[in-house]
Amino acid sequence: MKKQEIQQEIDQLKMDYIRIQGDLDKLEANGGNVTMLEKTLSRLEEELISLRRQLEAASE
Repeated sequence: MKKQEIQQEIDQLKMDYIRIQGDLDKLEANGGNVTMLEKTLSRLEEELISLRRQLEAASE
């Protein structure tokens, strides 16, 4: 992937993360089960780490 494509994917994941975090906060405030959303956030964090590493490697 090119640097620009990697950055676009990072930006999209960040937007997804923010949206899901908001959903999680609302669900948690209402006493709902947040386990699946927490797992999704964890997966997104791992993807972001991987993409940032790819971006660093592409910059070198």
